[in-house]
Amino acid sequence: MNEVRIDKWMWAVRIFKSRTIAVEACKKNRVMIGGVNVKASRMIKVGDVIQVRKPPITFSFKVLALTERRMGAKLVPDYMENVTTPDQYEILEMNRISGFVDRARGMGRPTKKDRRELEQFTDPAGDGFDFDFDFGPEEGEE
Repeated sequence: MNEVRIDKWMWAVRIFKSRTIAVEACKKNRVMIGGVNVKASRMIKVGDVIQVRKPPITFSFKVLALTERRMGAKLVPDYMENVTTPDQYEILEMNRISGFVDRARGMGRPTKKDRRELEQFTDPAGDGFDFDFDFGPEEGEE
């Protein structure tokens, strides 16, 4: 086997849960090889670097071996190498941390945990005091 379809390979190495989802990603221009968007029928070979955009970041995978059959997760490192740059993971971490502040439309109501994290993040005082000081006139002053 010298070449295999990109949609079959991405499904086989568990980048996508189904082949249909892999095809849809190709149609939406989220899969690239060398900075060029590819169709699902594109044939790949060993050594190709595939970029998959799963918002908010772009993952990069190097093809180490070819397969058309879905495999267990333990076998995946024999077929691909994750070469995603660290700055992409920083974007993912920042998005995960700030996810409760910038909620996407349709995500539903925030949970209690989300509310508490938001209050902790936006609490201006942050000193733990929950009462106000009375700075009225002192004794003898009016």
